Order: sequence, then structure tokens, then C-alpha cells
Amino acid sequence: MDNEQYLTVTALSQYLKRKFDVDPYLGHVYLMGEISNFRLRPHAHQYFSLKDDKAKISAIMFKSNFEKIKFKPEEGMQVLVQGRISLYEPAGSYQIYVESMEPAGLGALYVAFEQLKKKLSQQGVFDLPKKPIPQFPKRIAVVTSESGAVIHDIMTIVARRFPIVQLVLYPAQVQGDEAAKTIVAQLKRINEDGNFDTIIIGRGGGSIEDLWPFNEEIVAQAIVSSKIPVISSVGHETDTTIADLVADLRAATPTAAAELATPVLSDVLEHLQDLHTRLYSAQNNLINNYKDRVQTLSQNVFLQHPERIYEVYLQKVDSLEDKLRQNLNNSLNRSKTELIQYANRLVRVSPRDQIYSYNNQVNRQYQILINNINKILNKNRNVFNSQVATLDSLSPLKTLSRGFAIPMNQKGRVLTKASDYQVDQTVNLRVKDGNVKLITKEISEDNNG
Repeated sequence: MDNEQYLTVTALSQYLKRKFDVDPYLGHVYLMGEISNFRLRPHAHQYFSLKDDKAKISAIMFKSNFEKIKFKPEEGMQVLVQGRISLYEPAGSYQIYVESMEPAGLGALYVAFEQLKKKLSQQGVFDLPKKPIPQFPKRIAVVTSESGAVIHDIMTIVARRFPIVQLVLYPAQVQGDEAAKTIVAQLKRINEDGNFDTIIIGRGGGSIEDLWPFNEEIVAQAIVSSKIPVISSVGHETDTTIADLVADLRAATPTAAAELATPVLSDVLEHLQDLHTRLYSAQNNLINNYKDRVQTLSQNVFLQHPERIYEVYLQKVDSLEDKLRQNLNNSLNRSKTELIQYANRLVRVSPRDQIYSYNNQVNRQYQILINNINKILNKNRNVFNSQVATLDSLSPLKTLSRGFAIPMNQKGRVLTKASDYQVDQTVNLRVKDGNVKLITKEISEDNNG
């Protein structure tokens, strides 16, 4: 068979891919399925699978499309996707190229809102202490659209309530894909300027899509990081955004935010006038009370005759002096009596007699000890003399004094038998008063011996 009839694997894959790509039904497919094998790859293409009870298909979503979705896909989430079916030639497998995705049953923005809310709650952002809103601000920064009705409403309310405050508009986009970035940039700029007491951030009502920039995580983090207290006023009273939850104070509307940020000047002035009146009255009452006290004290007899004050104290001093003197005398007498008693007791228990008695006992014991020592010495002396006499009688020197001699060889060994001698041997002969050297000439043994 001719080999030209056989296709290569590459040729077959290219043919099948062509079939997929030109099929009008596969060019735009709507699929519902459960996300499987999903692992988020930040700032990159996403690879996962879509499955139901009986089948599974590989899926890829390119970075440019993935960054457009508002929620975070999760393993096991049921989603609706749109895309095209094609063949991946190197693996010979078909897959769907996802172009858009949204949760099944719930809106993508609602899911994204709940996901971010849960994330911030786990991070403890909602539990952070709120910064107090200054009661009498000097400068207020407003982050909103320069062309919207919000800034005009805020200006109107502030001009009516507290016209002495300075309002500064930091214009920002409050709708669209770039809105969150401009809001964050203006919040950072206000904090860098640093000379503001309060920040109002907000916009008018709208759909969740219109309000979405205020649900972005970067906006929430910028509000939390702000060193200046932030009042959030996004949408209508029924609208709630992430910015409202993390702000230091939430206002139902931008108009309400202006009211929360400023007092009513006329009320403040009226309150100050009331305080001034109360202070003046209290001060007059206090002065009058002190006047009455001074008048009363000035009529006091001691102030008119101050020397009388000391008369009482002089009498007390004299009385205390007499009492002190009497107490000292009593104390001395008691001490003297106690000393006499102790002296008498010491005389009765004097150790002199005991010492004399003990001294006699010591002398007697000493004499007995001397006598016993002398007896022992005499006894030992007699025993020693007897042993010396016995040793002297047994001494070889005693034998030498009777005319005997002791022969020894050169090594000092005593020669007692004939066999110990040798002819021409030098013999040391120990006599009573010295040594005599002899030379052996002849040796004869006694056979009777």
C-alpha cells in the first residue's frame, strides 16, 4: 500500500482544528457547568475544567478576558460562560476558550460584593476602631464628580449650616472602569496634603454597576489607610457599598454627609451665647458668694483681735509642757525602781559562790590527775628498766665482753659453721672493742659435730 495514503498526526490535528474553527455552532457557545481543577494564577491565563454529572471539558480563559470579570471564581462554583470551541493541536484535545463568565443563579457583581465583604471581614477590617469626626472642622475635602449634583448639594448644605468651613473639591470619576483608580489617587493626594479635618466621598444613586467603583478592594483599602476620617455617602439610603462599611461614618445621602460633617453655625452661635450668659451669671454668683464670705469673715472676732488666736494655743502649750514634765518624772521613777529591783535580783543570784565551788572542784580534780599521772609514769619507768636489763643480758656485746668474738664475711654475714669458711678468705672478726681482719689458712671439721 502506498504510504501517501497515510496522514500524519499533525495533519489530522490541523484538519480537525479547521473543522472546529469553521463550524458556526462552535464559534459562539453558551455553557453552564461546575468549575473544577481551578487554581488561581495571578496576572496570568487561567486553566480549569467545566463539568456536569456525566462529562467534562477543558477550559482556558486568557488574562485580558479574566481581568474583566468582577467576582473571583472558586472550585465547585456553578457558572455560565460564553466562548468558542477549538482543538489544542499539541495534545489533540478539544477545549473551550472562555470569553466571559458569570455565576449561575446570582449576578456576578453581587457575588463579587459578598466575596470582598467576606474577605475584609476575615481580615478584621470591619472591626477596626473608627476615627471620630471633628465637631468644628476648618477644611473639608470632597471626593466626587465635579459635574454631578453631589458637590452642589454639599456646597448648598454647608453654606447654609456652617459657611465658615472651607470646602475643597478633589474631582474623581465615580462611574466606569477607571473610577476606582481616580478615587484612590485623590484619597492619597488628600492625605499627602494633610491639612484637612474631614473627607466626604460619594456619589448619587444608581444601579449596582454604577456604584461598583465603591465596591472595589483598592478603594476600601485606601479608606482604611486614610489618616483623616472619611464619611461615605454613596447612592440612596437603601444602597450599601463596601466603602460605606469601611468608612469612619456612613451617611444615607451626600446631603446627610454634609450635615454630619458640619454643625449649624446659628445653633453654635446660639449655644455659645447661652454659654456666655451662663458663664457670666455663674461668675457673678461666685463673686457675690466670695464677697459674702469675706464680709462674714471680716467680722470674726479673731480677725479683729488676732492675738486671741494665740492665747488658746499658749495655754495648750503650757498644759502640754506640764504634762510632759510629769510624764518624764514618772518614767524616771519607774525606771529607777526597776533598776533597784534588778540589782537586788543580781545580788541574790551572784555566781561568785558557784565560781569558788567550781574552782575547788577543779583543784581537787587537778591534784588527782597529777597523782594518777605520776603513778602511771613510775609504773612504766619500772617496766622499761626491767625490759632494758633483759635486752642487755641478751645482747651480743655482752657476750663479746666475756672474751667471745663474732666472725663475718665481707658481706656482713655471720659465719657459724666450718663449711661457711674458705681457704685464703678474709674474715672480719668482731670483738668487744673493734674489728679484726683474718685470713683463713686451714679448715678442719669436727666429725663429732
